[in-house]
Amino acid sequence: MANNKQKMTRFELRSAASLALIFFLRMFGLFMILPVLSLYTGDMIGATPILIGLALGIYGLTQAFLQIPFGMLSDRIGRKPVIAAGLLIFVIGSAIAALSDNNIYILILGRALQGAGAIAASIMALAADLTRESQRTKAMAIIGISIGMAFTIAFIGGPVLNIWLGLNGLFWAAASLGLLAIIVLFTWVPQPDHQAVDPESENRSFLQVLRNPHLLRLDASILILHLIMTASFVVLPLALRDHAGLTSEHHWKVYLPVMLLSFVLMVPLIRMAETRNLAKQIFTGSVILLALAELGLWQGYESTIGLSVMMLLFFTAFNYLEAALPSLVSRTAPAESKGTALGVYSTSQFLGAFIGGTLGGWLYGKTGIGSVFLVNAIFILIWLVITIPMKIEAAKR
Repeated sequence: MANNKQKMTRFELRSAASLALIFFLRMFGLFMILPVLSLYTGDMIGATPILIGLALGIYGLTQAFLQIPFGMLSDRIGRKPVIAAGLLIFVIGSAIAALSDNNIYILILGRALQGAGAIAASIMALAADLTRESQRTKAMAIIGISIGMAFTIAFIGGPVLNIWLGLNGLFWAAASLGLLAIIVLFTWVPQPDHQAVDPESENRSFLQVLRNPHLLRLDASILILHLIMTASFVVLPLALRDHAGLTSEHHWKVYLPVMLLSFVLMVPLIRMAETRNLAKQIFTGSVILLALAELGLWQGYESTIGLSVMMLLFFTAFNYLEAALPSLVSRTAPAESKGTALGVYSTSQFLGAFIGGTLGGWLYGKTGIGSVFLVNAIFILIWLVITIPMKIEAAKR
């Protein structure tokens, strides 16, 4: 009996896998735009560097503001209606972006609506409804892996699909993925017989999360991680095209080996962190590696080899931290506040994407490509100082 309690049931596996697929489809639709959008700067009506950065990151602002309200609404009217509505908003936003006719302002509106379907907290809450408390961390990990896969595949597939479909076609593809996610929601995701939420404790849990210094450090970590990622991809495609001499249809030749090799290098880091009780050391080392990668990009963005090596260092550290941080939040948060903690964490993540896109576009317009990487490195050093006092306990086995 004790052994059964340590394993996910088929029902729980189905629940986690179906929700992970919904997350994957939606996030792939969002992420595959990142490595190509800035390449269209010269073709868009009214485009400036800061507006291109805003188009890249605006989805993060609408996600950040609506994440918690969507989650609270799902407590009142049910998870599936809220998730379906959010996916439909995403589809509408994708269609508007596809029909923008190279007008940057309409494109920004479409990207904002893509993010306005803020369903991350609602999906996490539904995962909690459909799993036992002892299995929720595993369910969250499965969903977290799907986000990492979406990010990796999008950065490989986005430039390739861009060759065949163009920017408008990528947005139509995103709309189609959103519709597919709605079908998955109503055909594969089980219907919960209860909601694992105590509405009377929501305000108390929220304050508890905001007063927890360890959780706040993790929230700052994901904010800065997505800030530097989005800011970097305001200028990385331009550096590959304009300085490294790679036309846009060949960018995948850099992204593919970099992303695959970084994933291979990331796996042993996760294993060592959990099995050798080196989580704090590897976490700190990954942050330092990000700083070194950004400094290397600052000095070497005009070289294809320099860009490739620094991107490999960047994504090895990024992939590890992207996988580790939600697990650390789930492990750190009190049992009665895990859902709230994950909601605040998601809000911080998307807010970081908005700040990074806007800041990266502004810096590029004012002082050029190199300054974006340098400022990113400064943010990472601030992050390092913030997290030095943080204690990371080994996962319970």
